[in-house]
Formats: sequence, structure tokens, C-alpha cells
Amino acid sequence: MFVDQAEIEVKAGNGGRGAVSFRREKYVPKGGPDGGNGGDGGSVVLAADENVNTLFDFRGQHHWSAQDGEPGRAKQQSGLAGKDCIIRMPPGTMVYEAESGALLCDLKPGDRVVIAKGGRGGFGNEHFKRSTNQTPRQAEPGEPGPRVRLRLELKLIADVGIIGLPNAGKSTLLSALTRATPKIADYPFTTLSPQLGIAELDQTRRIVLADIPGLIEGASHGAGLGHEFLRHVERTKVLVHLLDIAPVDGSDPVENYRKIRAELAGYSPLLAEKQEVIALNKMDLVPDEAERKAKVDEVCRKLKLGHREPVLAISGAARQGMKDLLERLWGMLHPVEGKVEGWKPVGVGGG
Repeated sequence: MFVDQAEIEVKAGNGGRGAVSFRREKYVPKGGPDGGNGGDGGSVVLAADENVNTLFDFRGQHHWSAQDGEPGRAKQQSGLAGKDCIIRMPPGTMVYEAESGALLCDLKPGDRVVIAKGGRGGFGNEHFKRSTNQTPRQAEPGEPGPRVRLRLELKLIADVGIIGLPNAGKSTLLSALTRATPKIADYPFTTLSPQLGIAELDQTRRIVLADIPGLIEGASHGAGLGHEFLRHVERTKVLVHLLDIAPVDGSDPVENYRKIRAELAGYSPLLAEKQEVIALNKMDLVPDEAERKAKVDEVCRKLKLGHREPVLAISGAARQGMKDLLERLWGMLHPVEGKVEGWKPVGVGGG
């Protein structure tokens, strides 16, 4: 089950209290205060772990606490510090303070962030001895560890996001490019959660792709499943805009393209500015080569695209055009190495 939002409460450990103790030993004529300090409380640490990919664990466990520090002891022995509470989270998790909504951290792979520092242990009475106070009988209590309510929001970290209307063939394309096994069926909203896959061009070149659930008109205002998952597109560097070249409902692929572009712009202007590749899918249903070229030319003409814009004819089901698509994506992700210039998406109106 994919879970991308959760709310938890974390509590750092309290510091241990200091000890009040006096040295009393046989044959020792001069004793004195020897109460040790309390141990520091454990901290709550958020660790980005690439082996974790959802926030599912936080739906069942809402409270996370670090260990309290031990109290001080006699003979100037300090109490043991409390153990830290290490909370493993998937990279891409945005951590907000629940009450204020302030962003506390944005976890990247390998990050470790102390989100709640443990309380300091209190001083024992040995700390307070002075020439003017040779028998202090006071010690400090430990500082309490802070308690914080956190709102967690996961945004998948992927190089490429695959977007398009429901049934455009996104899941099929992901399975064709990677070893991912998303659910594939001939009805809308087959994909109910984002899916990740890694495409290997060769031993040294890899691309992480995310299949984003189908967007519909009005998604940026909360319609359908799109609004809930549009946030995952924000982390991608390049978009593959998948168009069904022959929709079963008879709709125009170009108009479908403009609908999705409008939803991206409505959700975030910065999101709408991302580079993208337009991929005309299900070309295996058009066996005639001349007809294929005519359909590609028609899309380019309606969208007023030039010859350099990356419009590719592919078929995820038939595994056609997969290598060309991956090479194009690699070049856009690594423009210096690949020597391929990306392009800005066209407007949503006119054409």
C-alpha cells in the first residue's frame, strides 16, 4: 500500500536528574559531595533510507519517543545518556511542523536530521561545591525533551515523470522501460498510486522513472485522483507526456495534451515550465508507416512544433521506440554529456 501523507508526534528524551550524595568511607577523614550528573536524553533523528518507499508505518504508529537519560549516581558517576530514536523515512519526505505549517526539513538520500534534541541532564551536587559551600545539598532536575507534532508529506524523487490521461498507457510504458510491475488493465484509474522503476541504458547509465496516476480535467482543483498526486511530479526533472494516438472515446490527442498542460499550470506555474517529451503511444495500432508519419506531423502542426522538438512515436505494448525514448531522456537529463538541448512546453491555448 502506498501512503504519501501522515501525521506523527515525536518526543525527545528527558535529561536525568543530578544526584545528591556525599562521600562516606571508612578511614577517609575528609569526605564531600560526590553526586554525579544526570545523563542527557536521547534525540529523535529522522534518517532518509532508500529502502523505505512509503509512509505506511506512520499510519499505525503515531507516537515516537527517545529514551530518557538516567539519573546521576554517587561517586561522581554520571547517568547513561538515553538512546536516540532513529525514524527511517523515504527520501523525498517533506517534514512540517503540524501547528505552524513551517517546513522543518526536506529529506534527501542519506540525510540524518535531529528533529527533537534530547534534554540536558541535570548537574549533581558535586558540581556546586565551593569554598563557601562545601556541603551543597542541591542538584538540578534534567531538562525535559521537546514534544513536536509533525506532518509528513512524501514527494517521490525521480528523474522522469510519466503523465497523461487515464488509459494513455503509462503503466505499460513503465513496465516496458523498467522492471517495475504496475497493475495494468483496460479501465480508467488502474494506477491508484505512483509507481517507480529504474531503466538501465547500459551498465553506467540509469534513469529513475515515476508513473503518475492519470490526470483528468479539473485535477488541479481536486477532481479525480490527480490533485493528490500532482505533488509527485514536482520533484521530476523531465516529463514524458504520453498521448494515446487513437483514444477509444474518439477524443483529439492534441486537445487531451492541452487539458493536461492546463492542469499542470493550474497546480504550479513552475511545474508547467518543466522540459518534456511528447510521446505518441499505441503506434502499433497504426501499421502503415505513411499513416504513422501523418499522425505525428498532424500533432506537430496543431501544436506548432518545429523539427527539433522531441515528439516520438512509440508503443509501450509492442516495445517499439523504447531505446530512442531513453536516449532522448538521457540527453535532456545530461545536456552537456548528451549534447541534446531540451525545450519548453508549448502553451495550452491556440493551435
